[in-house]
Amino acid sequence: MSRSSKKGPYVDQKLLKKIAKLEKDDKTVIKTWSRASEISPEMIGFTFGVHNGKEFIVVKITEEMIGHRLGEFSLTRKFVRHGGRIQKELEQKTKLDQAQKQKTSQ
Repeated sequence: MSRSSKKGPYVDQKLLKKIAKLEKDDKTVIKTWSRASEISPEMIGFTFGVHNGKEFIVVKITEEMIGHRLGEFSLTRKFVRHGGRIQKELEQKTKLDQAQKQKTSQ
């Protein structure tokens, strides 16, 4: 469910203060834990370090990101891959086949 239209978008006030202190297209990374903050037009050109629970993911704000939340661009889970020992063996076999093809083509 989205936020009420009469309230307007949620933007953390501390973030707005930090943005006001800096110049546009400044290279400094603004660290934030406020993943729920919506990206507003004032944020375009700034670089944010959005916390994902473990580290800060660097996000450069562009025009297409307006209206989205900061947390959408800082994933909290890391996909390793499906499969176990059998999948690993198959991948090694394909690597060896590709290496042999490269040697024969040279």
